[in-house]
Amino acid sequence: MRLEGKIAAITGGASGIGLAIARRFAAEGAAVVLLDLNEDGEREACALREAGFQARFMRLDASDEAGVDSAVEEIERSIGPISILVCSAGVTGAPGPFYTTDVAVFERTLRVNLIGPFLIGKAVAARMLAEKRGGSIINISSVGGQLGVADSWPYCTSKAGLDMLTKTMALALAPHGVRVNAIGPGPTESPMTAHIPTEAREMMLSRTPLGRFGAAEEIAGVALFLASEESSYVTGQTIYADGGRLALNYVMPKR
Repeated sequence: MRLEGKIAAITGGASGIGLAIARRFAAEGAAVVLLDLNEDGEREACALREAGFQARFMRLDASDEAGVDSAVEEIERSIGPISILVCSAGVTGAPGPFYTTDVAVFERTLRVNLIGPFLIGKAVAARMLAEKRGGSIINISSVGGQLGVADSWPYCTSKAGLDMLTKTMALALAPHGVRVNAIGPGPTESPMTAHIPTEAREMMLSRTPLGRFGAAEEIAGVALFLASEESSYVTGQTIYADGGRLALNYVMPKR
């Protein structure tokens, strides 16, 4: 049990990568709190409890500062000190080039994908520092933070910002024994990618050396490493679980 006795708060925990991480952490002994706007989180938390794990759902808009502060306070009051935070809540934003995109779309994407991790990271870190306890914060980024896509520019921009936020958080918290890292998934099967048209999926696969989409459970495995003492000397890093996507320059024709 690599996380026995730990309390893990997971934004976006009701589905996809966030849910896979919650399940993996629970199986490793952590008490998990699923934070999400999606009410399915209640059912998922119930299923975890029925399986013998410690789990709770709390409805949360991760981009709302007052709501975030209240949720963190409630977790620490009623369950215990948060030792692991996973920021997995995210939106893709409406597709389209920057010159036709309404500023509200950009603002909402930044609010959820970048400001959200800042808000809850700040709230949790403040308590970790006040009580002089260590911890691990894990931001779910994307290869999109390194590879631009013209029609997904709000998402790519927000994830690039999240990579730098991860580094600067890590530098600020390292003297206090709190580690901060990110995971950059490549194409991964999840509710967020379920709507991708067949042609687009085939193009993405052609640029993924392993030739397939990842599974959310594979991302959860990386998160477990970063949450556990196995990564005790790792901070300020973005680990890419991308099927080799970032290693690829361009596809050469087969001879």
